[in-house]
Amino acid sequence: MARVLVVDDEKLIVKGIRFSLEQDDYTVDTAFDGEEALEKVRANQYDIVLLDLMLPKMSGLDVCREIREFSDVPVIMLTAKGEDMDKILGLEYGADDYITKPFNILEVKARIKVILRRSSAKKAAAASGPVIESGELRLDKDNRRLTIAGREVNLTSKEFELLEFLISNPDKVYSRANLLELIWGKDYPGDERTVDVHVRRLREKIEPNPSEPVYVLTKWGVGYYFRGRKA
Repeated sequence: MARVLVVDDEKLIVKGIRFSLEQDDYTVDTAFDGEEALEKVRANQYDIVLLDLMLPKMSGLDVCREIREFSDVPVIMLTAKGEDMDKILGLEYGADDYITKPFNILEVKARIKVILRRSSAKKAAAASGPVIESGELRLDKDNRRLTIAGREVNLTSKEFELLEFLISNPDKVYSRANLLELIWGKDYPGDERTVDVHVRRLREKIEPNPSEPVYVLTKWGVGYYFRGRKA
């Protein structure tokens, strides 16, 4: 079964999550502060990380940002704060999903299963796919690498999946609702702003001028598309 890292400074919460996941045959590691969490992600291969927002030594957002420098492991943020800004910030820092405390452990396990299933399917598809080139952009599905003019660009898991989907369907416009369901899944609880956040972050990484994009374009009032071009 999958290996999960649970990170929270509230030991009772960690104990409860760990017990419940182990009942479903997950292998569970734990960490109680941000620095310990980061060390464990660097040292081990996890299938998913449950990461609390408010942690000693390093915040969950900082931990997530650091993880995205070297890993695309799926991250679910756990937060006691319900404000939209906290949720959006978590997604901007590379989180794949968020759950607001207090939560039902059944919801946590359901979210984990959805993300693991989607992650497995995406990796399987990427492993058999070709290299796609468009202008100076080169997307290597086999190795999940993106280079632009020979320079490697680090993308989060969701940024890569979004770009991979759009570049595989050039010049076809997809609404925010379509992309939310296709990339995040129809059971994803977030709203269409999730797509806008990821498109903006993607443009900041791949566009020569993010305010005047040449790759990922907006069809006003409709959605987003990748402009096809010859390699």
